[in-house]
Amino acid sequence: MLIALSIIGGFIILTFGAEALVRGASAVALRLGITPLIIGLTIVAFGTSAPELAVSVKSALAGNSGIALGNVVGSNIVNIGLILAITALIRPITVQSQMVKRDIPIMIAASILVWFLLLDGDVSFIDGAILFSLLLGYLGFSYISSKNSPEDLDIDTNPQNPLISVLLIAVGIAMLVGGGVLFVDGAVELAKQFGISEVIIGLTIVAIGTSMPELVTSVMAALKGQSDIAIGNVVGSNIFNILGILGATAIIHPVSAAGFNEIDFIAMLIFAFMVLPFAWTGLRIGRREGGVLLAAYLGYTSYLVMQVV
Repeated sequence: MLIALSIIGGFIILTFGAEALVRGASAVALRLGITPLIIGLTIVAFGTSAPELAVSVKSALAGNSGIALGNVVGSNIVNIGLILAITALIRPITVQSQMVKRDIPIMIAASILVWFLLLDGDVSFIDGAILFSLLLGYLGFSYISSKNSPEDLDIDTNPQNPLISVLLIAVGIAMLVGGGVLFVDGAVELAKQFGISEVIIGLTIVAIGTSMPELVTSVMAALKGQSDIAIGNVVGSNIFNILGILGATAIIHPVSAAGFNEIDFIAMLIFAFMVLPFAWTGLRIGRREGGVLLAAYLGYTSYLVMQVV
């Protein structure tokens, strides 16, 4: 009963948190003259990735590297194969050329980099410092480029009180973290009762659970016509998961790749690469592309389930 309440309560809190975050972030973008895409790639992406950070650091400190690394790899797969897919199926996503030329390639490069760093069996303190430094560089470059590129900026004729916007963002992130932790705790306990392994739990249950903020936020953004926030959230979260979360976790405690199958990393790379041609074609990810991504994700998940059975 407590497990069910944890899962249901967590999802409800996530829904309200996503609504608050999207409202606050959109208002901040308009007031500061920053494109909604940059807001999606930064504030929204980092806010929705907060549960992944909390879970990964907590797991690494507890010696559960399988969950820590599986959470990052699995979340990146879920973000594209499930979240981007469902969002596109609900409402086709318009993609800016900047996303295709810069941000998606950076996501792909980050995915390749983490695989390279894991060739020696773990992500060390130095590896973590490199990843986190790259994140800071990406953030600085994104902010500077957004200020130099006024395209697609809307004029806010009725600006919202900035304090209300900041409060909405803070409350939204807090609710996403709290709701995500509740959801994950309930889901993990449920999985353990069925004897599912740590790595599989990290790649599936924890990955989906900690990605619930991205799912709810992206769907909310898409329904409100904020395509930039929707896709920026997914791509930005994937970049942040690798450079920020894995980087910060490794700085705190080395992350081991023990128990991981190369297929999981290959799957993460394939999903990352799939986004580029889909977004490039017509600068739009439609329902057809969403269906392909979802089918690929279901195929990957079926493979994981077969490893357990």
